[in-house]
Amino acid sequence: MIVFYRYTCNNNKCFIMARPSSDSTPYKVKLHINNGYRYASTRPMVVREDGSRYNRTIHWGTVTEDLKFMPGREYLYASVEERRRLIFPEEWDMGEVERLESMRGPGRPSSSGCGDRNRLYGDIWLLERVAEATGIRRDLESVFDGNKEIVGDVLTLAMFPYVTGYNYNRVARWQEVAKSPSSRPLTPAAVTHLTQSITEKHRMDLFSLRSARVGRGSLCALDSTTRTAYGESLADIRWGRNKEGLSLPQTTEVVVYTLDDHMPIYYRTFPGNMPDARTIDTIMADLDDAGFRRDIVHITDRGYASVKNIEKYIAEGRAAIMGVRTGWGPVLDRIRAFGRFGARPDGMALDTGSQKYCAQYDLPYTVIGHGGKEVKADRLRINLYFDPVKRGQDQMRIDTEVAYQQQALETLMAEGGEVDPMTLKEQYRYFAVTLCEDGRHVQKFEPDTKRYNDDLLQSGFFANLTLKLDTSAQQSLELYKWRDEQEKYFMTMKSTMCADRQRNWSEEGKTGRLFILFVSLIIGSYLKNALKSDPVLCKKFPASTDLLDEMRPIRYIEHEGHQARITPFVGNQLLIAERLGFAIPKGCETGCKSKQPPKRRGRPRKNAIK
Repeated sequence: MIVFYRYTCNNNKCFIMARPSSDSTPYKVKLHINNGYRYASTRPMVVREDGSRYNRTIHWGTVTEDLKFMPGREYLYASVEERRRLIFPEEWDMGEVERLESMRGPGRPSSSGCGDRNRLYGDIWLLERVAEATGIRRDLESVFDGNKEIVGDVLTLAMFPYVTGYNYNRVARWQEVAKSPSSRPLTPAAVTHLTQSITEKHRMDLFSLRSARVGRGSLCALDSTTRTAYGESLADIRWGRNKEGLSLPQTTEVVVYTLDDHMPIYYRTFPGNMPDARTIDTIMADLDDAGFRRDIVHITDRGYASVKNIEKYIAEGRAAIMGVRTGWGPVLDRIRAFGRFGARPDGMALDTGSQKYCAQYDLPYTVIGHGGKEVKADRLRINLYFDPVKRGQDQMRIDTEVAYQQQALETLMAEGGEVDPMTLKEQYRYFAVTLCEDGRHVQKFEPDTKRYNDDLLQSGFFANLTLKLDTSAQQSLELYKWRDEQEKYFMTMKSTMCADRQRNWSEEGKTGRLFILFVSLIIGSYLKNALKSDPVLCKKFPASTDLLDEMRPIRYIEHEGHQARITPFVGNQLLIAERLGFAIPKGCETGCKSKQPPKRRGRPRKNAIK
């Protein structure tokens, strides 16, 4: 490289001055040849933490022998604004760049240069309309700075398991027979690069955009599930208690699901051995950082009901419906106040809808808030319920467990079998067991009457708390039952979305795959709820996957040098598009519309008389 210098003289002294730098220098793309490979590269100046400087080499793609630029991963994943700043040599052929979706102008593009293809498209067309209806496509374009290539890749990976039921190893092969939102083949290496490029900032940006779609006072179910992980190097893997009963490492996945819009709005992963009650602080901080309203109503199960969490909800003035254990002090005191009763406790009213007896009690509660101020609980109420049928079943289960535990302990004493002190308390909870001096053999045991009587007392009862809500006990129970919808959401995630296992080995890959899974579940939740709420479609199609099967035969046909066309919609395909409110592509409508010019109005001519 030749460097030019400028010499100046002042007071008989000569100075050598460097050529002045230009602001466009870091963006000038040059040909860089390394080991026979031809790269299109820039070398911007980077300052290290210690103040030293160096030129970083960025390969934006490759250059052919005839100077044709082929975009690479750096160029495809760059924002549109960053792409436009790059200065390419005028003699280079930039035809491949002009074909990128992000760089094209408005209007329908031609399929020139794509070859001749005949691919399935109907199910993808339906899911693309859902992505537009939910606003997830628009949100993703904002998150990735208008880079439509990344958005197409994310949507392709989000739709693939929903449509096919396979993992990502088959995406590139599937793209040969199906028209996907991504225009490039997503090989396993490309999938890895994409998932590892998604960061925590992308996740929080997406939450901020989705938070604007959550209305005032929305009901949001908050729950977690466990997922077995294959990657042994992941930091969050712990044994914990796998809900599938498998002795495999796992992580805990928390999801907040809005019951008004029937859509997930937040997710986060935790170590597999972390209790639900310990995750509330992090979840609330994330929701606040993303801009979610504080007046949304959290609906949680008993796993999140701890004294610390209840006081946190009170101190921060949040509304909640929280399932609590009947063994919690204020609830147990209410049950003990009933004393001995027959068919039902006195003072509880019958709810004919749920066939349960229920009662509501105010619970005065004061906590120390921020700044040392006392905060009184706003409408904190205990909702207590009693089920006579469940009471009988619980008492039968308790007596059966007592009989089995006594029989097992007698066998251990007679045979002299060794026991594990850690598991002894869990397996024989209704007996106080005394071990021998060696700590491995049972010496004697006696019934734990207090625990037995407390469990009998609580049998048939269940309870929840309501905070900052004007709902009766019956209404609180109906709202709490809506959590069943989130349980079905988890079932969909582990079955239809093929996310029962975590198939990644790096922290970066896990972050990206969870992001894509969240996008997939937004699309799936919308379609599933739309099907369930439409009686006509629900009668014809038992599941959302049946809708996709019906739409799949529609094809996307491309011929070299001609515009692409879509085959007509027929039968139930027309019905699906009409009931979901999606406009059918132009030229795909059914029926015949004559192109004969309209007849002129007026009196018809008389027949000529010969």
